[in-house]
Formats: sequence, structure tokens, C-alpha cells
Amino acid sequence: MTRAIIIGSGIGGLATAIRLARQGLRVDVYEAAKKPGGKVAQLQFDGFRFDAGPSLLTLPELIQELLDEDLRLPVRKLEIITKYFYPDGVQLAAYSDTGKLSEEIAQQLNVAPHKVIRYLEKAARVYELTSDPFIFGSFHRLKNLMNLKSLKTLFCFRQLQAFRSLHQFNQRELGEKRLVQLFDRYATYNGSNPYQTPATLSVISHLEHNLGAFIPETGMFGLTKALYHQALRLGVNFHFGQAVQNVKIATGKVSGIRIGSGFVPADVVVSDIDIHQFYSTLLPDAKRLSKITREERSSSALIFYWGMNGISPQLDVHNIFFSADYLEEFHQLFGQKALHHDPTVYIYISSKYCRSDAPDNCENWFVMVNAPADVGQDWEAMINQTRQNILKKLEQMLNRKLSDCIVSERILSPPEIFKQTGSVNGSLYGSSSNSRYASFNRHANFRSDISGLYFVGGSVHPGGGIPLCLSSAGIVAGLVNEQLQKQGK
Repeated sequence: MTRAIIIGSGIGGLATAIRLARQGLRVDVYEAAKKPGGKVAQLQFDGFRFDAGPSLLTLPELIQELLDEDLRLPVRKLEIITKYFYPDGVQLAAYSDTGKLSEEIAQQLNVAPHKVIRYLEKAARVYELTSDPFIFGSFHRLKNLMNLKSLKTLFCFRQLQAFRSLHQFNQRELGEKRLVQLFDRYATYNGSNPYQTPATLSVISHLEHNLGAFIPETGMFGLTKALYHQALRLGVNFHFGQAVQNVKIATGKVSGIRIGSGFVPADVVVSDIDIHQFYSTLLPDAKRLSKITREERSSSALIFYWGMNGISPQLDVHNIFFSADYLEEFHQLFGQKALHHDPTVYIYISSKYCRSDAPDNCENWFVMVNAPADVGQDWEAMINQTRQNILKKLEQMLNRKLSDCIVSERILSPPEIFKQTGSVNGSLYGSSSNSRYASFNRHANFRSDISGLYFVGGSVHPGGGIPLCLSSAGIVAGLVNEQLQKQGK
């Protein structure tokens, strides 16, 4: 039986394990941590439960197709995706129904509904043109580009808006400053800067507003639990607390891995760790590492997990409190590697729909601001100052004394993100997408010079975020199947 080893058990690694097991391979997963999930984790303390990482699900069918019918996740489509709070006092509910959304924007921001509808139609067109060749396929293989869909994408390349920034595109299409800021925010979904990243990223707004935003009824960590149980059912073997030391290559083919107890042979090795870490530790390669290092790292996050006494009826499941100076916030984030004194604040409260996530008359606040990659800053000072800035901002905008409501607290900073997940510099998505060529510079899901070596996860093609990590697993499973067919296995 063909043996596959997967290094890491993030969402991409778990999905790959399931797909390869279904293809008849013997699959072993080696994970340095003591549990699966990577960034899709949970945190529990003092009666509160938090989704520690991602907090929103799009394209839920990518998860459901991996699961047996009895393991499929009950998911809820959000009627209000996000509630937005602006410094001037305006509040806006971003409905999942595009008609309601456009009417809400017309009422609160005085923007004609047709502008929003037209914008989302253009975003849908970008998805139509990019999904097959760039999201669910590998454009690193010439044969994948020589088909009608890929040729159609090339013919309609101007519609992808790749030569203007997301902010420039949003400004031209939407005009109104606060609405532009709302749609600029989607750049942060893969750790990028809206003033630099190509407008092609408008596709993210299509996923959320046209196709819908969802959340598992038991919380986002339910994704990890469901995938893990499915993998176990298929006979996947997990080795937790066993870090891989290096990957072994022999005559242009992968031969296995080395762990603390010795060599483990394999026909296929799939890496689900940060690509920078892979080439600096598991398969040292100065040339490739130098290329990756030259690319700008994505942003990270500073997260406060607050157990809050009391219920906040003015808040929804997902809430955004915008900065008064978005441009300066991103200049600080990427240019100065610092945190702005007036950061945009995101609050996710899963106890709004899952009451067991917090004690009676309490809520679990996941409070996050975008943070720079870790380059040796004084994080203790930055955390303390940012905590004060966040509380001051929220108390002013909500007209409520919040500091007295915090009964429990944990903090996750970029250095700790690196320790927990192996994401180099704490960058959540590997390299940023702050250039028009960023997508093309992402590492491929395979090595053409090393047979049997593959890559999944947010730091490689097609990029960061749950849907793209799941897509990378599908791409790799197809490549492995091709390899085995060529070898007659």
C-alpha cells in the first residue's frame, strides 16, 4: 500500500489526510502540537469558550463534501454578517441578503442601491473568471492553463482589475468614504493592505455577500473536530507531540521523514507548515528561502479573549469598529511595523448564538486588531498601550464602561502565534498579497524536481483562509492521484 505522510494537522493537512485516505493510501499525520487544528483552535477558561482563530465560514460545501453524511456539520447562515460602527456615530448592519444590504447602505450612507448591486456583480464576475484556474486549480502547471476556461480568463484579464489597488477600485466604484472603508476591509482577510493589494481581492466580498457567510452551530472549532473524526474513521494515524526534524530525498524522489525516534519511509510527503519554516528547517534550501524572505510578510493579529459580565444588545455576532484614519492605520501596520493609536477593532461573540459558550448573563468577546509581523518590537509595551486604546475607543463608541465588565482575560500576540502555530513572524497567511504579482509568487503545491513532495495550507497556493486551505488539499489530492497513476499504483 502506498504510504503518505502529512506534516502538520491544520485544516489543510486534515483535509488532505481525508482525501488521500479515500484514494486508498495509508496516511500518517505527524503534528508537533498535542492536538489537531492549527489556527482553527479553541480556548476554554473560567466557564468561557472561545474560537481561538478564524470566526467566519464561507463556501461551507468545501467542508461538507469531505464528511460522511452523519458527520456533516449543521451550519447557520448569518442574516446579519457584520455590524459596522463608524467614528461619526453611524451604524450599519451588513445583511446577507444583497437587497437588504443595498437598502441599508442607502439609508445609512445615502448611496444609491444600484451601486452596491453593481459592485457585487463585478466581484461575482471576478470569481467566475478566477475560481477554476487560480483558486481550485494549479496555474503552475502549463496544461492547466491550456483549456477554454483559462483562456477565457486571459482574454478577460482586464476585468480582474489586477493593475489597480483594491482601494482605488472601491473608490471609483463606490465613492462614499465609509462604504469604501467597508469594502477595503476585505484585504485583511488574507493579511494584506487595501492600498496596495490588487483589486482582484474584491472577490472576497462576493464569497461573503453573494454566496453567504456561515458559522457552525457549535462554533468554528467544530470544523476541526469534524475533520479529525472523519480522518480517524478512514484509518488515518495521528502522531501528536512528534515534530518532524527533516524530509529525506533520494535520487529526485521523496523517501520519507526523520523524527526523534528515527527514519519513517514514505512514498508521498505533504507539508502543511509555513513554507518559510519548511525551507529553513525541514528541507534547508537557501535559494528558495531567500526568495520567500524577500516577499513582504502578511499581517498578524493581537487578540484579547475577554470574559464579559453582562449582555450587550447593541452588538451582534460579528462587529467592526472602524478607525478614523484607515490609511494611517495601514501605514503603521506595514510601513512602521507598529499598531495605530486608533485601530480598527473586531469583536466576535459566539455566545450570541451558542449560549453555552459563556456563563449566564455573560458574553465571550474575541477582540482583535490587525497587528504587524513580529520583527522584535517591544510587545509587552505595545499590548498594554493597545489594550488601553481599545477600551477607550469602545467605551466612547458604545457609551459604556467596559473595563469593569472584564472578569477573565487571555491574550494572543504575534510572538505567541509563532510559538503555537509555527507561522513565521506570527504572520497568519505567510506572504502578503501587497503586489500585483503576489498570487503568482506563492509557492506551488508541488515540486517539479522532487517527485512525491507536496504542499498545502495558507502559505502556499492558492493562499490563506479556510476555503483556500481546503482548496489546496483538493489540488494536492489530484496531483497525488496523477503521480500514482503514472507509477501504475
